[in-house]
This record gives sequence, C-alpha cells and structure tokens, in this order.
Amino acid sequence: MEESVAFGSREYLIFLAALAFGRAMDFISTWTATPNLVLEANPIARWLGWKWGIPVNIALVLWLAREPLPAVIVTTMSLLVAAHNFQNAWLMRSAGELEYRLWMRERLARTSRTLFMVSLLGQTLLTALVGAAVVWAGGDNGLTFGIGLGIVFYAGAVVLFTLISLWRGRRSAS
Repeated sequence: MEESVAFGSREYLIFLAALAFGRAMDFISTWTATPNLVLEANPIARWLGWKWGIPVNIALVLWLAREPLPAVIVTTMSLLVAAHNFQNAWLMRSAGELEYRLWMRERLARTSRTLFMVSLLGQTLLTALVGAAVVWAGGDNGLTFGIGLGIVFYAGAVVLFTLISLWRGRRSAS
C-alpha cells in the first residue's frame, strides 16, 4: 500500500468513506448497547464520553484517511467491534445498563476463572488465527494485509478491554 494519499484525492475520499462508516457503526452500536457508557470497556472512550468522543473521532478519521494501511486496520477493527456490540445490545438495553453489569458480575462470580479465561482466549486466539491467515494468504496485497491485521488487532483489543473491564469490576466490588 502507498505510504500516504493526497488530501482530497479519490483514494483519500474512499478511505474517508470507509473509515467514517466503520467508526459510525462503532458509535451506533455502542450507543445501542450502552447509551450512558456504563458498559463501555474502553477507558479512553468512557473518559471522552459522547461530547468529546465524536469530535475526536471525526479528527481521527480525517487524519487517518491519508494513511491507507492504518485506515484499513481501523476500519476493519471498527466494524468487528460494532458487530460484537450489536451481538448483545438487545440484552443490555432490555435489562438496563446497570442491571446488565450487575448480572454479568454475578455470572462471573459463579464461573471459575479458568473456564472464563479459556473461553476468552479461545474466542480471541481463534479470531487472531483467522486474521493471521488472511495476512499470510494476502501476500503482497496491502489491502488484504490491512484487513488481516485489523482482525488480529481486534482480537487483541477484545482481550485487553475485557481484562480491563474485569479488573475495574473487581476493584469496584471490593
């Protein structure tokens, strides 16, 4: 992939559209699941909130659209995060954000840590394996490489933010 593309060029507009769509889907899915950000696992997103998260992401999208590889990685990650958010959004909203968090805390308390970690690592390692296969199969194709890396980074983000969320939950329960 090219190092960077010119601002306003056809390629820039394509990356801009892809990034804007991916980030918008992440925002819409997050709002659908947790409008008050009670269940948001990303501490930076929780800290920024909606008021600052939207303009920061607009600036990020405008900047990243010049960089093809990061643009593809971030778009891929954003779409996978959105899909993950939508998976249980209905349950989070129907139960209520706080009630869902308390219910999950209770479920975790009744589950062995080993079983939870094996499940989390199974989910994320298998996802990362698919991403690594896409990277490998893509050869010199920069777009395929970026998509594969996006899948791998998504798997890493799921592990990281799940563990941060667990740590935060255990700390607040103490």
